[in-house]
Amino acid sequence: MKFLITYLITLVVFFVVDIAWLGFFAKDFYKEQIGFLMRETTNWVAALVFYFIFILGLVFFVINPALDSGSIMEALLKGLFFGFIAYATYDLTNLATLENWPIKVTLVDLVWGTTLGGLVSFISYYFLAMV
Repeated sequence: MKFLITYLITLVVFFVVDIAWLGFFAKDFYKEQIGFLMRETTNWVAALVFYFIFILGLVFFVINPALDSGSIMEALLKGLFFGFIAYATYDLTNLATLENWPIKVTLVDLVWGTTLGGLVSFISYYFLAMV
């Protein structure tokens, strides 16, 4: 039950944080940089599968261990690292394999993925520690 509660709270936190980024702060950035590669409509199945897997990783590798040790700093630091690894896998693979993948997107996305992992882990830990 603890895992499910942690997962659901992290899911909500993740969607709020990532929607703020994608919907407000970076909306035009991605269209300008890689609009030529983007679909007309988002493949929501693929997007949701990524989100569910990413959140599963955060809960399993970062948030639950941090809750067990009672350390919000552990949640933050491991979350930053997890986000960096996940987004580096995506962005560096794209940089290596796609003809016109902009390095600017790789750099911005690496910073975002790192921030996302840390922020979601920190906020989720904060709320879960109160439960």
